[in-house]
Amino acid sequence: MGGFITVATCTLNQHALDFEGKAHTRIPTHAGNLERILKSIKIAKERGATLRIGPELEITGYGCQDHFLEGDTHLHSWQVLVKILECEDARDMIVDVGMPVVHKNVIYNARVILFNKKILLIRPKMWLANDGNYRELRWFSPWMKHKQTEEHYLPKMIADVTGQVTCPIGHAVVSTQDTSIGVELCEELFTPAAPHIDMALDGVEIFTNSSGSHHELRKLSTRINLIKEATLKSGGLYLYANQQGCDGDRLYYDGCSFITLNGQVIAQGSQFSLNEVEVVSATVDLQRIRAHRTWSSRSLQAAGNQAAFQRCRADVRLGKELNYADVDSDDNENEHSREFKYNLPAEEVAYGPACWLWDYLRRSNTSGYFVPLSGGIDSCATATIVYSMCRLVVTAATEGNEQVIKDARRITGEPADSNYVPVDPREFCGRIFHTCYMGTKNSSKETRKRAKDLAEAIGAYHTDLNMDACVDAIHTLFTLVTGKKPEYKVHGGSQGENLALQNIQARLRMLLAYLFAQLLPWVRGKTGALLVLGSANVDEALRGYFTKYDCSAADINPIGSISKVDLKRFIAWARDAFELPILEEFLEATPTAELEPTTEDYVQSDEIDMGMTYQELSVYGRLRKQEKMGPYSMFVKLTSEWGSRLSPVEIADKVKRFFFYYAINRHKMTTLTPSYHAEAYSPDDNRFDLRPFLYPARFQWQFRAIDEKASKIPDRSHAAKEAKKE
Repeated sequence: MGGFITVATCTLNQHALDFEGKAHTRIPTHAGNLERILKSIKIAKERGATLRIGPELEITGYGCQDHFLEGDTHLHSWQVLVKILECEDARDMIVDVGMPVVHKNVIYNARVILFNKKILLIRPKMWLANDGNYRELRWFSPWMKHKQTEEHYLPKMIADVTGQVTCPIGHAVVSTQDTSIGVELCEELFTPAAPHIDMALDGVEIFTNSSGSHHELRKLSTRINLIKEATLKSGGLYLYANQQGCDGDRLYYDGCSFITLNGQVIAQGSQFSLNEVEVVSATVDLQRIRAHRTWSSRSLQAAGNQAAFQRCRADVRLGKELNYADVDSDDNENEHSREFKYNLPAEEVAYGPACWLWDYLRRSNTSGYFVPLSGGIDSCATATIVYSMCRLVVTAATEGNEQVIKDARRITGEPADSNYVPVDPREFCGRIFHTCYMGTKNSSKETRKRAKDLAEAIGAYHTDLNMDACVDAIHTLFTLVTGKKPEYKVHGGSQGENLALQNIQARLRMLLAYLFAQLLPWVRGKTGALLVLGSANVDEALRGYFTKYDCSAADINPIGSISKVDLKRFIAWARDAFELPILEEFLEATPTAELEPTTEDYVQSDEIDMGMTYQELSVYGRLRKQEKMGPYSMFVKLTSEWGSRLSPVEIADKVKRFFFYYAINRHKMTTLTPSYHAEAYSPDDNRFDLRPFLYPARFQWQFRAIDEKASKIPDRSHAAKEAKKE
């Protein structure tokens, strides 16, 4: 018969190489990876859990990258594992932790399954993530011996605690007296022949999945649906654990650990949180799994399943013989299914980058952020995300989050023993966020006022300046040296002159931004320095519509992988959710760089300058990266999507224009500010988008093929255009 088992899956905010933390750092309030693991075990124990799992590579942090190749990383991982083995809270509980393991001089990304100061199994990852943001094959090798194990010789420090000289390593499962447990590690879930299928047919009832899965807009449902499907067909209890936070790179791991039973979500953690440790638990009846598996077809497949998994045995019963009435009614609604709660894309923009910014700020040991506030929607979005961060900090502090309160005191310069607690987002924002409007004679009163009003609405410390003297000095110097005076296009200058004069302003803003970021704390009687935030969106980066080494050359960029379309949706949402009516003015304003003089006949416009709309740029970006299309296939695809409103020749011109500007500006990606990763079509060079930065920009062969194809395709737009005229 069945028994009631309580299980726990943990979301941890781990930091790469932060093995211990608290007692061994110059920041006395800091907690490290080991402490967070031990805290999660303690919470799981208090809830009666007999099985606990955590995120992928939780001992080291997922983002160690080439540090996984260092012997030090492996030494310290085993040292941390000793502390976990010795933890009294782990007694009578199966504990599943992640770390790199070297076996026969091969490095594996592994789970180590512990029970009562013994290692039951080291389970290496079999299918490695090796595309997009992931390069696991650079550091690890996959375990290729399916359903096989070998003896692994343990370090002396482990043998001294466990009494074991060796333990099994490989593709096996853990059996207890009343159930069996199998590991499916992150990427393995996404493969066509996922391991949970064979494990379920071989009688495994509980599946664990430890992941390092990053946030992308609209991505979460893919993860959820795969896990629900895994146990809907096969039956079983599935525990998913994910890392949360920024562990040292441009990715934000979005947590959202959860538990499913027979294809239904029964417990869910938060997707965006400032909590360093979050434990999701559930108590379920194992008989529910067995009853789900009684249908005939499944039984026939299981009976005919050939090679059985090796079992690593734990002499324990994980379940308890209870009646439903004996189970606490508050414990995850007693296996009741629930609808998974998703954030809207606008909410994802509000909270994901905000959590990332908080982790970056508190772990960089700086005093706050600085952003040049232009009065346009991009810098407005950056500022609003910082305000969202302040709101999250205040919420966490109000709820008694001691780590957030300690970090807030340190960042604001308050003594560790002070009574300061952030209770007002505007007040906290005024302490850590600094904005500056850097105007010139080309700037308008409207943008200056919008910048001032926004800073005031969110409580930022705002400065306002005119930089014409600096611009004129550079202009005069050039004329003095060369004897030539460049002019703007509206004054008769060439395109080259016009662009150079715009770039002077843009690059000077970068210099001023870093000057103010270094000295504004001093001006306010404080210590430390500020991090400069960039505010170029993903579409402008894709097109190369920014000046190299201007304000795009910041320390980090929270919106660098978010489209203009999504930023507008976010601003519209934040206007109401954050009660910031000033944001409506930014939505109504025409995007403009304000780097050229305005005349009666000419007002600079971003989309006119680029020769394409932001909506079109998003389409080009997705087809280029996600659909893996070159110029010709993109043209063919768009003739079917846009053919009813544009002629084949018009579509051809658009595609060729995009690829030309993409190519000639690709070199800018090599200096692109590290940005929060939110879109799968980010052009971020050498981190996500591995493509050349020197192209044959005319694409002669490809463009000729497009023109030949365009001349043969019927013009479907003609009828629509004629109908519109009538």
